[in-house]
Amino acid sequence: QVQLVESGGGLVQAGGSLRLSCTASGRTLGSSAVAWFRQSPGNERDLIASISWTGDSTYYSRSVKGRVTISRDSTETTVFLQMNSLKPEDTAAYYCAARREYIAMAYTASEYDYWGQGTQVTVSS
Repeated sequence: QVQLVESGGGLVQAGGSLRLSCTASGRTLGSSAVAWFRQSPGNERDLIASISWTGDSTYYSRSVKGRVTISRDSTETTVFLQMNSLKPEDTAAYYCAARREYIAMAYTASEYDYWGQGTQVTVSS
């Protein structure tokens, strides 16, 4: 079992940057595919970035590609989401999620087994 806690959200002006963190307890994330999703009111929870458990593959949605980077820290307990050139349409609750160990990364929320509680990102125009 792994518990996930997101942090780093907040209010930022358009064009600014934020770095979100997803910190695990219970075990490391080194053997799990990890993803970041976001959800705004009235919308589905959408995948925006993921990283394979090996760390050698990443995925970015079209809406954030070129502005966002997902990475792991060397201790493998934290996964980061660096977000640059933020836009008002990036405003949402951001969630990290992990799969069970040694399984390929996935692209839908239902395929992830562990979730954090979310952190709010608000981008003002």
